Amino acid sequence: MIAATPMAGAWLDRDRIPANTEALSAQDVANGAEAGLLDALDLNVGGLGLDHAQGNPFQPNLVYRGFEASPLAGDAQGLAVYVDGGRFNLPFGDTVNWDLIPDDAIDTVTLQPSNPVFGLNALGGALSVRLKTGFSYQGAELELAGGTLGSISRSFQYGAQSGRYALYVAGRGVHDHGWRDHSPSDLRQLYADLGRKNDRAELHLGVLGADNRLVGNGTSPVELLAARRAAVFTYPDETRNRFGRASLSATYALSEAVSIQAVGYFGHLRQRTRNGDAADAGPCDNDRTVLCLEGDGMLTDTRGAPIPNWLTDSPYARLPDFAGEFADGGPYAQLNRTSTDTDMFGISAQATWTGRVLGMKNQFVAGASYDGGRTGFAARSEIGGLGLDRGFVGPGIVIDLADGAIAPVSVRSSADYSGVFVHDTLAVTDSLSISLGGRFNRAAVDLEDRLGTALDGRHRYQRFNPQAGATYRVAPSLTVYVGYSEASRAPTPAELSCADPGAPCSLTNFFVGDPPLQQVTARTVEAGLRGRVRWAASGSLAWRLGVFSTTTRNDIALVASDVQGRGYFRNVGRTRRQGLEAGADVTAGRLRLSIDYAYLDAAHREPLTLSSPDNPFADGDGLIFVKPGDSLPGIPRHRLKARLEYDVTERLRLGLTARFASGQYLVGDEANQAPRTAAYAVIGASANYRLSDRLELFVRADNLLDSHYETFGTFSPTADVPIVQVPGASDPRSLSPAPPFAAHVGIRLTL
Repeated sequence: MIAATPMAGAWLDRDRIPANTEALSAQDVANGAEAGLLDALDLNVGGLGLDHAQGNPFQPNLVYRGFEASPLAGDAQGLAVYVDGGRFNLPFGDTVNWDLIPDDAIDTVTLQPSNPVFGLNALGGALSVRLKTGFSYQGAELELAGGTLGSISRSFQYGAQSGRYALYVAGRGVHDHGWRDHSPSDLRQLYADLGRKNDRAELHLGVLGADNRLVGNGTSPVELLAARRAAVFTYPDETRNRFGRASLSATYALSEAVSIQAVGYFGHLRQRTRNGDAADAGPCDNDRTVLCLEGDGMLTDTRGAPIPNWLTDSPYARLPDFAGEFADGGPYAQLNRTSTDTDMFGISAQATWTGRVLGMKNQFVAGASYDGGRTGFAARSEIGGLGLDRGFVGPGIVIDLADGAIAPVSVRSSADYSGVFVHDTLAVTDSLSISLGGRFNRAAVDLEDRLGTALDGRHRYQRFNPQAGATYRVAPSLTVYVGYSEASRAPTPAELSCADPGAPCSLTNFFVGDPPLQQVTARTVEAGLRGRVRWAASGSLAWRLGVFSTTTRNDIALVASDVQGRGYFRNVGRTRRQGLEAGADVTAGRLRLSIDYAYLDAAHREPLTLSSPDNPFADGDGLIFVKPGDSLPGIPRHRLKARLEYDVTERLRLGLTARFASGQYLVGDEANQAPRTAAYAVIGASANYRLSDRLELFVRADNLLDSHYETFGTFSPTADVPIVQVPGASDPRSLSPAPPFAAHVGIRLTL
């Protein structure tokens, strides 16, 4: 778990791992054809994709084999993420804030399918990021880049080694104007590592900090996108992250056969969000001077007093296209505010023994880990006006309903995750290797309500997850592998706090209620072939072909409530994700070509009745009925990627990329009745020209053909919100538009 994979050693290479692993280098991440960690993964891993539900380039959902690692607390998290051996999933919701990882400081990235050794949340796999040190990077580099859509970035990195000591420092600042309305973002990141090593030991102290403001205004109705793709439906939608983390890692060789690795970390995240949304509020049927939800359910403030219908003079009342209820009451908006303060800490240690058993090469790893978190969370909803551009107009009045359906929240949570693990790889022969392993997990989640007792709760989960596999080298250029693994994740404090259908939460991180949820378990079987063929001195072909099937029990999903804009978490029974992955990498002199294809069938395995009130195919009560075999929403069935690089001269390198994805069902359409999003193909190009030994110019063009496409879709209450650009809009389908054509130009100076 501490290493990029649980296996290391001169004889134990990736070819003896019984799974389809992926590895990226610092060059892959920094390559001019990519724009950082996430785009590099998207272009180089066939079974992985990004969807931009938030509409912000720094807040995508990473989807691998149908499982997500996302910054959104409402998404079901299914991937474990580690940075320098320390767990990076936040303890409150298992979320992953990609904006906190400094792209320029990345040394290596490893993506491995489901493996219990990586602990909780590795249902679909584990992503391990290693940052640079002064031992792995020496020199200095400055970079300045800008883009046609209003982005500018500045970064530096410096590494030096002096005897047994080494220092590495990297910093980055980014301003992105955002191509959509009201969508600017700013990133500030700093990372430093101080290391010391000798013949037997290595010690590192790393410090990571970030201060980011991210704005992503989500999906827009299809009719609004047709009128103007840069338009947003409602706003604001802003996240502010202030983050700091310190980690201490050590490796010590007791002998040539035995070594010990340990990692400890402590971090703090201060997060503040503001989300504007349409409000399902209007004049009460029996008293039009005060406000109600859907004609009944009077809105009250924190004093228990009715909230008045104070928008009678709304500017909408003067628009001829909006008569009736708008003329009498004016449209209302809701602003959801959250504040999250999280301390995260952990320690892990493992011992590795490499030797022989009955004359056969063997590596045995055993270890233990503890990860904890203490979070203070507060949230409130304010009612205010909806401006002509569908922005929230304040000052707002805080909503506090007597039944608790919408009320201020303040909760303190503690999450403690511990585990012990073992893993053994035995080389029965030079060709055959067998792997066995497992991990015992224990999770303890406690909630303390600061405003009452409704959120109080104590939850305990535990499980042992096994793993087994084998690889066989049929020939020097052909290896066969087969593997089986189990993994699990416990419900997070965020999910446990929002699991009551009678007290739904906002889709932007509100939590009110505390029924129990079952832990999620996943069983994965995979098998495949891989090989490498070399010809001459500069030619090679590496290829891979694999199949897999993962069945989960008690999947957790955020489902819609009949209260507009709110939902709750629930177990949704069994699901299955199965598919095929194939790829080839060709090198021929100055030419490099990679092609990856992935097929994924992700489906429900049990009948379900879910609430989806904005779905036009729902029944009169807003319900949809899911049948076994219905596809999981938000997951394309086909992905195809190609990357071509050609060194025209020693100074000039050209690149071309292409990505294709089939359509996907909208979130909220688990019954598969509405049309899917359209399939899309996107082409990109790049050029790197070395002006001198120290100076490099790079150019990147994204979406070269200016294709209009979407990577995420859901439903919105279009009929209830007036859209000036599209009077009478009624189609509830709402999509997140991908960026149009953009060109980025930069210069890199190496000192």
